Amino acid sequence: MVSKDIFDQECTQCDRLADFLCDVKQQHPSYHARPVAPFGDPNAQLLIVGLAPGMHGANATGRPFTGDYAGLLLYETLYEFGYSNQILSESLHDGLALKNCRITNAVKCLPPQNKPTGAEINQCNHFLATELNALPKPAVILALGTVAHQAVLKGYQRKAASATFGHNAQHSLDHGRFLVDSYHTSRYNMNTKRLTKDMFTEVFRTIGRLLDSQ
Repeated sequence: MVSKDIFDQECTQCDRLADFLCDVKQQHPSYHARPVAPFGDPNAQLLIVGLAPGMHGANATGRPFTGDYAGLLLYETLYEFGYSNQILSESLHDGLALKNCRITNAVKCLPPQNKPTGAEINQCNHFLATELNALPKPAVILALGTVAHQAVLKGYQRKAASATFGHNAQHSLDHGRFLVDSYHTSRYNMNTKRLTKDMFTEVFRTIGRLLDSQ
């Protein structure tokens, strides 16, 4: 069971998000439509931070990056680098397990138009901060997108200007932890070739080098 300091299934602190989830649940009764818990190895050296659950992905299935397009490249790459036992993540009960890897989100609830407000990101940050500070040493945090990158910095009480987001950029944090950035594995980024499979593979090679060097 995940500590309530890291995740609270009953959290309704953001009124807009809580109201939106109620509406979504009415429209899609079979959907999870609640805060989505982190998933994976509780002692992992690799923590992947996304933005927020997707409407028909994690918000539906109850597991990060499961059942939506954004999870296709992510889980395929995790499998190829030995972090996952399966190449696909399709449902909560598909038998997928992660090794030395955990996946979480900067915002645990589905936001309207997939765009959380700054206040909502800040409100949820104490969960992420607790999760970040519980990481072993050494560890790598992979931030998928600028919002996740900024949320990680905030979780470590670092100024945004202390580390600039850039694809495959590496930032040294305190106590043997590193932040690595990647463009998000979204459909838009993949279709426009802003992010390619080769580019994402290079990010995981960077992660492997950082963990192996410690």
